[in-house]
Amino acid sequence: MDVDAVVEVLRSDWLTQGPSVGRFEEGVLAFCGARHAVAVHSGTAALHLACLALNLGPGDWLWTSANTFVASANCARYCGANVDFVDIEPDTYNMSVAALRDKLAKAEKTGLLPNIVVPVHFAGQPCDMAEIAELAQRYGFRVVEDASHAVGAELSAEKVGNCKYSDITVLSFHSVKIITTGEGGMALTNDAALALRLRLLRTHGITRDPAEMTGESEGPWYYQQVELGFNYRMTDIQAALGTSQLARLDEFIARRRQLAPRYPALLAGLPVRLPVERADRRSSWHLYVINIDSRSRKSRRAVYDAMRERGVAVNVHYIPVHLQPYYRALGFGEGNCPAAEKYYRAALTLPLFPALTDAEQDTVGRALRQSLEA
Repeated sequence: MDVDAVVEVLRSDWLTQGPSVGRFEEGVLAFCGARHAVAVHSGTAALHLACLALNLGPGDWLWTSANTFVASANCARYCGANVDFVDIEPDTYNMSVAALRDKLAKAEKTGLLPNIVVPVHFAGQPCDMAEIAELAQRYGFRVVEDASHAVGAELSAEKVGNCKYSDITVLSFHSVKIITTGEGGMALTNDAALALRLRLLRTHGITRDPAEMTGESEGPWYYQQVELGFNYRMTDIQAALGTSQLARLDEFIARRRQLAPRYPALLAGLPVRLPVERADRRSSWHLYVINIDSRSRKSRRAVYDAMRERGVAVNVHYIPVHLQPYYRALGFGEGNCPAAEKYYRAALTLPLFPALTDAEQDTVGRALRQSLEA
């Protein structure tokens, strides 16, 4: 199915800037419930364009979660803006609303309130977006949801991506994500003006619309660069793959939601803390992250190595962004986000993907038990 979709495009008249991209955008809009979609070549590109569309620039501030991939923070630096980090909840590993509220109160006194806050739906579980939106109204910042992990997740029975609580929501279609275009991303919004700016910035800042030009058009061939934009376009090849994957998204999510509840029984009695799913939220279960707790005689590194030796491809998500050398050079370090730092020291991501069989998952559980008890 995926191969056929890509081959059809390869045999067509359009490899880029053709109809497949629009079809993919419309499909994602129908699924998520937003009004406008702008497909780009990566989730990072979508984050960058979101910041530019919201006029983030030098002297401004973007705050994001300490527990995320570096792109959630780097997008601000691309714009010349400053970055700060908000600590996480100890159970969901998402941005802590309590920590955000406290940080905003302090920033108001110093005059260093954020222009943009980027909550990250880590592992597929939505953040408390209603409370974050209330704080945005109070303190005047814009909200960009980083939903790179959360295609198909739900908050209060509504799909993540509908932009009910944010100005822009960013999705990722990287090869390890819930659906993939190989590389790819998308920015969703309910604001027509923001969508127009996102599309302009996606393609070099070039327009063929006479209404957006300086002076009159010189003919059908004519275009103008009216802003400094980027070549962040998604190809029709990528979009065709995405549309094919989108047709099976419900199936992918359903299987992830079958697998995730099996882990607690498989890991019963082990010295680990399991991820928490809040009652008003349905995770898309992009990742299944456990924490090796203090009862364990084995360190996280020892368990990681033992699992790999047993043929189980565990991983670690994420090193707190503020501990990366680039951000340390900007003045961050240990103690800035203690909950995120504590989480990282014990975090271990177990395999969870739609093609994982029950028997394979049972093997993961046995391997973890052996690794902890050996």
